[in-house]
Amino acid sequence: MFVKQVSIFLENKPGRIYDVIKLLGTNNIDIKALSIADTDQFGIARLILNKPNTAFNILKENNFIVKINDVIAITVSNKPGGLIDALSLLYNNNIGIEYMYAFVGDSDINASVILKVDNMEDAFKLFEKNGIKLLSSSLVHEKD
Repeated sequence: MFVKQVSIFLENKPGRIYDVIKLLGTNNIDIKALSIADTDQFGIARLILNKPNTAFNILKENNFIVKINDVIAITVSNKPGGLIDALSLLYNNNIGIEYMYAFVGDSDINASVILKVDNMEDAFKLFEKNGIKLLSSSLVHEKD
């Protein structure tokens, strides 16, 4: 149903994201999507990974502040206005967006969008009912 996202709280200093990426890479964890939001003193890296549970454990063992939460992953047309149908559904049903980020996968035809909204269940049902293509966690995550 939902996709697992790993969020890492990082001090805003040189080398912190490097440390995360190196740790994930040396443990054979593939990054499917990545977003970083920051302030002057800290940042939050949000990642969709092939092995979120394994990554969580490895990051914890290496003293990172980390959590896993559910997000919705949808596929939209990779063209101007391709996201409007999905966002219209949220807007028209008074569902607020906490954050979102997008990535283009193997195809130039579609883009994937990661969404965290204030009513995850209703958003998921709306997307499903209205033909918005949802990415299954089995398509994103490996067994870990």
